Amino acid sequence: MAQATNGETITYQAGDTELVGWVETPSRAAPRPGVLVVHEWWGLNDYIRGRVHMLAELGYEALAVDMYGDGATGANPEEATALMSAALGDVPALEARFRAAFDTLAARPGVDAAKIAAIGYCFGGAVVLHAARIGMPLAGVASFHGSLGSFHKPAPGSVKAKILVCHGAADDLVPESDVTAFKSEMDAAGADYRFVAYPGAKHGFSNPGATAKGEQCGMPLAYDADADAKSWSDMRTLFDQIFA
Repeated sequence: MAQATNGETITYQAGDTELVGWVETPSRAAPRPGVLVVHEWWGLNDYIRGRVHMLAELGYEALAVDMYGDGATGANPEEATALMSAALGDVPALEARFRAAFDTLAARPGVDAAKIAAIGYCFGGAVVLHAARIGMPLAGVASFHGSLGSFHKPAPGSVKAKILVCHGAADDLVPESDVTAFKSEMDAAGADYRFVAYPGAKHGFSNPGATAKGEQCGMPLAYDADADAKSWSDMRTLFDQIFA
């Protein structure tokens, strides 16, 4: 049975940047695990808030992370690209914003700071994988149709989080060379990871609005209900393992 939840907008800081997140608290008794949710290149929008709500219904305290600052979102590909490029162009600031969200969630009453995971979509997938690569104290991370390119090569034994990569086998925006390089990188680091490729799934497969967005923007995006359901189930299996 889905749990009752209470959601609210919260603000927190990373240096001089004000970040605007969305958090939902379930009725599950404390201490409870926490989950960070990192948005697509569009920014923290209703889709991401919806995922936070779904996680809270499962009994996790979930925080939608603002990686752009001031709750900024892109209304079109040009705006989204500008926001994403600015974030990726300053990796120390990117890390600081993610760490600020982690610290904010860990400090919330009722959250078990030793049981925090992170999930991310597209751009957000790259963010949570980077957090795992730099050895942040996350129990696990899950990337949904995320970019696999690396900003940091982890040393053997340095990846603490258990990793799940949910990838569309027909994703034209993530080249096969990136898939091969990612697996080699994780193997060399001795990381505990699972890579799942969903047949026929394209970029954005988890977002019901992806097909319309793809047609509107002329991009190879498409929703795939089967891959959406299977990837969510795979994430839940991961959480059952790391939060046991």
